[in-house]
Amino acid sequence: MRHRLALALDVDDLGAATRLYGELAEHFGIAKVGLELWAAAGPATVPALTDLGAEVFLDLKLHDIPTTVGRAATVLGRTGARFVNFHVAGGSAMLRAAVDGLAAGAKEAGLAAPTALGVTVLTSEPDATPALLEERVAVALDAGCGGLVCGAPDLAVIRSLAPGATLVVPGTRPPGVDRHDQGRTDTPAAALAAGADVLVVGRAVTAAPDPGAAARSLVMSIR
Repeated sequence: MRHRLALALDVDDLGAATRLYGELAEHFGIAKVGLELWAAAGPATVPALTDLGAEVFLDLKLHDIPTTVGRAATVLGRTGARFVNFHVAGGSAMLRAAVDGLAAGAKEAGLAAPTALGVTVLTSEPDATPALLEERVAVALDAGCGGLVCGAPDLAVIRSLAPGATLVVPGTRPPGVDRHDQGRTDTPAAALAAGADVLVVGRAVTAAPDPGAAARSLVMSIR
């Protein structure tokens, strides 16, 4: 189960991020680096976390013209990250450039290519229609993405369309925990039962009075 849980390190200091991950590493095999931490520390985040035994998910949600995204993806492919995500709304040409860039960068560095994850619809959005999900899944798979990022309520539709893809679900919350700014969510146990491969967990654990206790409770709820 540890390798199906990603800890969202939404802090602005690499030292704080590594301390937080180190405290919770027994429960989380994946460390998620978002824009806040990336803006603070950049590529140094990846070796700092892999040295602690983490696989790294670069949650940067790139969305730009294909050339720009392809070149950025080449750089990210050299870092040793396990996952990198891109907005499917950027279109098929952009996503193909992303996939190719990750592969090229990883090859240059002698590494395995990160899995490109297509972000379908942000979980802060209140709704995602089946038609929109179907369209975005088709675009991502056609471009060669190995996985998708989606809300827990979208899993039934997306798993049926992409049976072999890695499905990453952010924003899950144990019962009774504040939803914060998440519009479409569910419990971790329900998300796993619906077909999620990786759950991204952040404030439900990191903002708890006792993060260690919150992490243990989370793991017990899904065993």
